[in-house]
Amino acid sequence: MNSIHTDPARRHDFVLLFDVADGNPNGDPDAGNLPRVDPETMQGMVTDVCLKRKVRNYVDVLCGTEARYKIYVQSEEALNTLHQRAYDALGVKSTGTKQSRDAVSQARAWMCANFFDVRLFGAVMTTGVNCGQVRGPVQLTFGRSLDPVVPINLSITRIAITRPEDMVVETSDEGEGRGGKVTEMGRKPLVPYGLYRAHGFYTPHFAEQTGVDTRDLELLWQALEGMWELDRSAARGMMTCRGLYVFSHENKLGNAPAHTLFERVQVSRRDGVEVARGFGDYVVGVQMEDLPGGVTLQPLVG
Repeated sequence: MNSIHTDPARRHDFVLLFDVADGNPNGDPDAGNLPRVDPETMQGMVTDVCLKRKVRNYVDVLCGTEARYKIYVQSEEALNTLHQRAYDALGVKSTGTKQSRDAVSQARAWMCANFFDVRLFGAVMTTGVNCGQVRGPVQLTFGRSLDPVVPINLSITRIAITRPEDMVVETSDEGEGRGGKVTEMGRKPLVPYGLYRAHGFYTPHFAEQTGVDTRDLELLWQALEGMWELDRSAARGMMTCRGLYVFSHENKLGNAPAHTLFERVQVSRRDGVEVARGFGDYVVGVQMEDLPGGVTLQPLVG
């Protein structure tokens, strides 16, 4: 991998393309777990939280046994329990809201040094056991499909019955038997096909405060490409990374506005394709020439 794009002292802006076929990329619990959509345009949406969860899971599987690459946002331990680790390691007593500023700063630094996602994505760690707040250098936008999608809520049946009483065979007064349930109905929401685009930003100013290094950035790019392979499920369908384009700046503050760089990655349906049902129905064009001074473009995928 080109060292420029793993340099933590540079600003990086990136475009992420991914698609889904016959699956639900990010269900909305307020809509019966149907795929998320923009109600005005019917474009599919995937939250930044969903994308970060996949990154966390990938890094945890790959190197979660190493002290520096633990994952903070997880389901197995309460946040205050993780905060207490910092105070125990530092030999400092936690006093909650009465904690000294110096102790909070030490605890915050310990959390950054030991948790990958705190170091990259930031965290609010003021819940009881106070480890302060961290503004992460890596931020992601929502993923949005290039074209409108039509969420489908399919009916399915299963043989297994939930409650044993539903299987009881009743007998009427005339001696005739009435059979119990033998199947149950369910729903399976999905998108037939959608190609999604998300944008991301890495700010070295905040990275200096959290201690991001070259390996952290290597893991980030690796996760954005490979995390889909660890997230397979019947509900997800077929999800794949289709493009990862990283713009790197010599100047920490940037050599060009991010939106002008993102415009260099253009995606459109092929001529004659009215309804896309695969990545081959699209054309991705990347303008590599005449980049602004101090900016390099590396297509890591695509």
